[in-house]
Amino acid sequence: MRKTLFSLLTLTLILSLSTAWAWEPDPNDKAQLEVQAAILAMKAKDPGMDAWFKNAAGYAVFPKVGKGAIGIGGAHGNGLVIAGDKVVGTTEMSQISIGLSLGGQSYAEFIFFKDATALGDFKRGNWEAGAQASAVIVKAGASADAAYNKGVAIFTNISGGVMADASVGGQKFEYTAVK
Repeated sequence: MRKTLFSLLTLTLILSLSTAWAWEPDPNDKAQLEVQAAILAMKAKDPGMDAWFKNAAGYAVFPKVGKGAIGIGGAHGNGLVIAGDKVVGTTEMSQISIGLSLGGQSYAEFIFFKDATALGDFKRGNWEAGAQASAVIVKAGASADAAYNKGVAIFTNISGGVMADASVGGQKFEYTAVK
């Protein structure tokens, strides 16, 4: 019984390491290591997210987004855009909202692009996610029911804080290609 259990655990570890992500982060790049940690934390909550990384034309990862509000709110985060198994750019997200909001939280945000057209729209700069764009909060099984909307899917993984939020707002993104 122990040998079987050990063999099963070993096989699971090997398979999970081989499919952890499609790109290999630079161990000397702090931003890439933060993105790697955010991806691992998300996959720990919902292993089904692996399919999103494998099947997307590209994705943007914001490992640390800070959000706060007292009526009027704001959020900000920096991230990386990954496509074709490499980092292709950096990105910055800013958000403003108005409504019944109070508190603060931190989270990681993941934007998946279904195809080259959706990724290209983002890379052209000044891309916005309006109030109609909804993010799926990552938890076990959340990825199974999620779908692309206009070629884009957004997921968040809340890491801390408390926030009551019934507001309307949008996110604005800036993209800079890596040279």
